[in-house]
Amino acid sequence: QVQLVESGGGLVQAGGSLRLSCALSGRTSDIYAMAWFRQVPGKDHDSVATIRWQDGGTSYVDSVQGRFTISRDNAKTTLYLQMNRLKPEDTAVYYCAAAAIGVRGYGYWGQGTQVTVSS
Repeated sequence: QVQLVESGGGLVQAGGSLRLSCALSGRTSDIYAMAWFRQVPGKDHDSVATIRWQDGGTSYVDSVQGRFTISRDNAKTTLYLQMNRLKPEDTAVYYCAAAAIGVRGYGYWGQGTQVTVSS
């Protein structure tokens, strides 16, 4: 089992920045990838950014490329999402998720943190 706890959401004006954190605990040695997803009411979760846990390779959805940065600490106990030049359309609940050995897909999810960008 892996436990994930997000923090860092809030209200920010357009053009501002926020950094989300996701604290990991449990069998973190089983993790091979992590991601940030976001969800707006009435829609499915959309992937925003992913990171390969071993070598740190990253990928981003086009809408956040160049504005968002996914990273992890060297101890591999915390996942981050640095969000710059925020836009009102970035408003959503943001979730961190982990893909681990023996579990299908992104099988572990945090509770979510609200990000609201005002225009």
